[in-house]
Amino acid sequence: MGSGQQSVTGVTAVEDSNSYWSVRGTSDAFCHRGTPVKCGQTIRLTHVNTGRNLHSHYFASPLSSNQEVSAFGDEGEGDHLDEWTVQCGGSVWKREEAVRFLHKATEALLSVTGEQYGRPIHGQREVHAMSSPSQHSLWKAMEGIFMKPSESPAGSRDYSHPHTEF
Repeated sequence: MGSGQQSVTGVTAVEDSNSYWSVRGTSDAFCHRGTPVKCGQTIRLTHVNTGRNLHSHYFASPLSSNQEVSAFGDEGEGDHLDEWTVQCGGSVWKREEAVRFLHKATEALLSVTGEQYGRPIHGQREVHAMSSPSQHSLWKAMEGIFMKPSESPAGSRDYSHPHTEF
């Protein structure tokens, strides 16, 4: 890999426990658990199993020579190259809606086009970033845990306890 950072790959199987990502706020913009993600909002995606953030930079990806996407940081702490802007059609990202993730620093879109690795991760697809939108840059949440906002007894939302993840 160009940068030597951890590879990010995609698989076609829906039931892959290594494919879970937590949607989190940025280092300077906390999010409250259960609050809908707004279209145009900048987020971090943290890999549940490793605690590393989805990251990109101006290195060439190993298979397609597009922009490399890697996993970076520890326990959800990384840097500004971990920030992605959610592109969607309405006012908020809906569970059933396909969205795009625009890398904030390089303005490239998170993509997967089908290039597959050989050994030791045979059959896994290269995830990279590309400058132009296409069907390869559309992403959909297929499963996971979707939090509803807390509500106080009076019915108004209680945002007094900040969380850095949704």
